[in-house]
Amino acid sequence: MGEVFELELNGMAYGGAAVGRYQGRAIFVPYAIAGERVRAEVVEDRRRYANARLVEVLVPSPDRVQSPCPHFGPGPEGPCGGCQWQHIAYPAQLRFKQQVLAEQLRRIGGFADPPLRPPVPSPSPWAYRNQARFGVDQQGRLGYRALNSHRLVPIRECHILDPRLLELFQSLDLDLPGLKSLTLRVGTASGELMMVMETEGDEPPELETDLPVSVVLHLRDGTSAVLVGNSDIVEEVAGRAFHISAGSFFQVNTPLAEAMVERVLSCLALKGTETVLDAYSGVGLFTAHIAPHAARVIAIEADPAAVTDAEINLDEFSHIELYQAAVEDVLPTLEVTLDAAVLDPPRAGCAPAVLDALIRLGPPRLVYVSCDPSTLARDCQRLAAGGYRLAEVQLFDLFPQTYHIESISLLTR
Repeated sequence: MGEVFELELNGMAYGGAAVGRYQGRAIFVPYAIAGERVRAEVVEDRRRYANARLVEVLVPSPDRVQSPCPHFGPGPEGPCGGCQWQHIAYPAQLRFKQQVLAEQLRRIGGFADPPLRPPVPSPSPWAYRNQARFGVDQQGRLGYRALNSHRLVPIRECHILDPRLLELFQSLDLDLPGLKSLTLRVGTASGELMMVMETEGDEPPELETDLPVSVVLHLRDGTSAVLVGNSDIVEEVAGRAFHISAGSFFQVNTPLAEAMVERVLSCLALKGTETVLDAYSGVGLFTAHIAPHAARVIAIEADPAAVTDAEINLDEFSHIELYQAAVEDVLPTLEVTLDAAVLDPPRAGCAPAVLDALIRLGPPRLVYVSCDPSTLARDCQRLAAGGYRLAEVQLFDLFPQTYHIESISLLTR
């Protein structure tokens, strides 16, 4: 602990740090870049690896750039944990994410030569987020969690926010006693703004803003109370409108959500006669686009708020069966011939019961939408053992300036 040493960095790890080896152990260094030579100091010593602090860049990477954000990195106003890669030029970010995705598929999934397609970049590497959640510190200031910590970093600006959200954030004048968190959302196409608050004791704080915005209080019992305006915002993806209420998940990068819909439909290759499963269906983003091209769609979603939204978003279709339940509770009970399936699980991936049920049902085509390459690799390994072939994997960069990796994989029986 405390030792300062020189280190050659030869890779980027999932989690955002650069990695090198020193005295036989892996050393992880945030804010460094693969290919650099640095001076580093160990700050957390584990038996098989260590986490280090970047002391000095001795030989910089040609991909190193200056961050525009005062909260990024280990400066006086950081390190904010919202971004990890603002110091890396965007083309290199894509390259490193592709390498991390391939390494996870090889190391965890056992796929010696992962079938990777070229990554799909974000149309804008900045100002893309349609949603942000802020914590509140003891002084009542809004901020994000620090890198690898629960400590809150107060924020004055955020360069990955949609400019309309940043304007709303900077216009707020909050009387904050009792406020636990604040989420801001914007409909990218509609321009509708929403604030979602969580408070101690379900008591709303006083607030002022000059912008038209809906205000919703998220209650401790999981329900929501509308204080001002509407209970949802409207987002548009590939020509379809989606109502999204305060408690429902939706992709944070709307332009790339449209590209993902197109990719899912391309992988499914539907002719109009098929029965299709949409597991972890959320507010119906993929379900609504699959339905016009299928004879029957079975959608499963556990979150009640998302199911309520989906009932609105899918109302025009009579051939969709929508289950409000955990996928692992429903799928093993189904006796149906599936022609294709879409999986869009949370970061933890699919429960083993879900994968076993899919292997039993045996749809010829599986499309796996993943937000975590390690659980993707684990689940694809189990599916491969059950008779599936990993045919294609494509990265969609929904989260520029961060290490997060979204991908769409096609598996065939």
